[in-house]
Amino acid sequence: QVQLVESGGGLVQAGGSLRLSCAASGRTPSISTMGWFRQAPGKEREFVACIKWSDTSTTTYSDFVKGRFTVSRDNAKNTVSLQMNSLKPEDTAVYYCAASSRPYIPSWASREVHYNSWGQGTPVTVSS
Repeated sequence: QVQLVESGGGLVQAGGSLRLSCAASGRTPSISTMGWFRQAPGKEREFVACIKWSDTSTTTYSDFVKGRFTVSRDNAKNTVSLQMNSLKPEDTAVYYCAASSRPYIPSWASREVHYNSWGQGTPVTVSS
């Protein structure tokens, strides 16, 4: 079992930046992938970005955050971060960190079903 705790959410003006962090504990050696998802009010949860745990150069981003968001891992702290720049009001959502112990498959890494551990979520509000 992997436990995940997110932090770093808050209120920011459009064009600003925020950095979200996700601290993993427990059976961290079992992790293959760490992902970020978000859920806006009244919408379904959607994929944002993910990183392969053993090869941090392998990352995937959704089209709507490419070039603005960066996912990274701090190996020493078992922490994954999501640096969010040039934020837009449509980025407003609750952001969730997720971990998977299933084998990494690129076509599956952006799907919720790939992940078997989830954090509690951290809210991000971008004002216009």
